[in-house]
Amino acid sequence: MSTTKDQFTMQDPLKQYPQPPFERQPQPAPGLAQQMNPKPDHGETSYKGFGRLVGRRALITGADSGIGRAVAIAFAREGADVALNYLPTEEADGREVAKLVEAAGRQAIVLPGDIGDEAFCSQIVDHTVQKLGGLDILVNVAGKQTYVDDIADLSTEQLEATFRTNVFAMFWLCKAALPHLPPGASIINTTSIQSYQPSPGLLDYASTKAAITAFTHAFAKQVAGKGVRVNAVAPGPVWTPLQPSGGQPQEKVEKFGSEVPMKRPGQPAELAPIYVLLASQESSFVTGEVYGVTGGNHLP
Repeated sequence: MSTTKDQFTMQDPLKQYPQPPFERQPQPAPGLAQQMNPKPDHGETSYKGFGRLVGRRALITGADSGIGRAVAIAFAREGADVALNYLPTEEADGREVAKLVEAAGRQAIVLPGDIGDEAFCSQIVDHTVQKLGGLDILVNVAGKQTYVDDIADLSTEQLEATFRTNVFAMFWLCKAALPHLPPGASIINTTSIQSYQPSPGLLDYASTKAAITAFTHAFAKQVAGKGVRVNAVAPGPVWTPLQPSGGQPQEKVEKFGSEVPMKRPGQPAELAPIYVLLASQESSFVTGEVYGVTGGNHLP
């Protein structure tokens, strides 16, 4: 864990968080943050808010752990009410996040379910609007990643499931949310450095991230006239349950993050401030952009 008291204390970023080697820690997908060693930092004790999102209403997918959890914590501490989507098998992590949101004095609603279903995507948008009184921020974080060495072993079933979770769900959620978004609203998608520097064992995942990047650029132009901004964040290696639960083979988990110039994986708490910026009015002239948070392996 970090020695940081808050996200502003200056320190050496190389030593701020754990570096590999890590122990092998296989989990069944989608994995739980509670079972990781070291446990990821989502900003539970470090993120300090300043009211940058007061009165906003946000829907976040993949909000139980990893980047989604860090974003939910940060948004709540910045003054937003938050709707949390995650898979039913992630209930233990999801309920923890709801408590953290409520501890920040904000409203949390939980919406467990699979966004790979179009009808469910529409339902969670409708529930968010009903329970929170509207929708101002949509954050698409939930993702499926399964490492497969050879295309001969990459099944059509996995290909379709990865695209449904990573691409189709984003499309369905954006489509359902747009009629509810007022001028000044923000959509933030989650792409990846894999969109630009794909790993051979992540053929389907990297392809979905390239699609997210292109969708973000195109959709931003389509809705700019409505006063709605659309941007994306492109993480490099980040220490989340996605990795040990099949996103990487265990031998890669042991040295996860060692290939970047900072020689360690990022922590979810290190990405949350970028999502806050893109959600807030501070980024009012930013749309159609992709922000890299990669530990030094820069985007083109």
